[in-house]
Amino acid sequence: MPPISLTGIKPTGNPHIGNYFGMYKPAIALTQKYLGLYFVADLHALTTTPERKELQGLIYEVAASWLALGLDPEKSVFFRQSDIHEIPECTWILSCVTPKGLLNRAHAYKAAVDKNVETGRDPDFDVNAGLFYYPVLMAADILLYNSDVVPVGLDQKQHIEITRDIAENFNRTYGKTLKVPDGVISEDVQSIPGIDGRKMSKSYGNTIPIFAPEKELRKQIMRIVTDSRTPEEPKDPDTCNLYQIYRHFAAPERLAEVHQQYLDGGLAYGALKQELAETILAYFAEARRKYGEMINDHAYLDDLLGQGAEKAREVARPVLARIRKAVGLTR
Repeated sequence: MPPISLTGIKPTGNPHIGNYFGMYKPAIALTQKYLGLYFVADLHALTTTPERKELQGLIYEVAASWLALGLDPEKSVFFRQSDIHEIPECTWILSCVTPKGLLNRAHAYKAAVDKNVETGRDPDFDVNAGLFYYPVLMAADILLYNSDVVPVGLDQKQHIEITRDIAENFNRTYGKTLKVPDGVISEDVQSIPGIDGRKMSKSYGNTIPIFAPEKELRKQIMRIVTDSRTPEEPKDPDTCNLYQIYRHFAAPERLAEVHQQYLDGGLAYGALKQELAETILAYFAEARRKYGEMINDHAYLDDLLGQGAEKAREVARPVLARIRKAVGLTR
């Protein structure tokens, strides 16, 4: 079997351009060197307890997004996390070799605790056990498929570090059983600024959604925060939020022209925002068309995810059997 690259994405709604450059694009590119396994992390979504219909809708959104943005199910394995019945057992076994202190330091749990302490509440107020054990489930996702590499954003580096710690703890306890994976972080694109200059994130409400209606997408782009300099004044492209988004879409020749306009003066922010809107719409035109065709074809998406799950389980079953044998659950 060729080396395996694994990518999972939590269904949280319409992906934005930061998701695309930070995760979708580099993850899909790895299929040139690896057997790519991609999954919709619907079990992870339960930590935020969405409504049943909301969760189902989000699952279809992320599935259609992957396919529209270039994932080829004929050259990869694409599935729904909850269809892999080996995952819960693997998660429990791994939790038994995971120090609680390691989970105490996980970013998501620590952030929730810190927020409660700041507001004078009990540290674990409104924190469910799923959030606390989230890193163990993530480790099971990675280790159960003998993953060689896991492409992640810079802010997700800790997830790989925890997974490696868990795998190494297991191997020290039961003998070399699990493959210890490597994280792959894109050095070129690690974080895309949002329209307000902070990291682009749904939690900040500063995203540019790829599959939003055209009017909404244009409106978001026109809201990109810039300084108050006039078109005639020179500007610094390196500190301009608009330019830092624009540079990911413009052709090299045009980018060089705009860069020089920043330095020399003569560039109007409004005109560049309009150009950026046209450029983004053209860049994602085919993806937006495909997404529109697939998003309501639930039967097609269910069938495709089901076929992928069977392929993924073919990889997972022997790994779980090896884990069970190592810990003494089978002879």
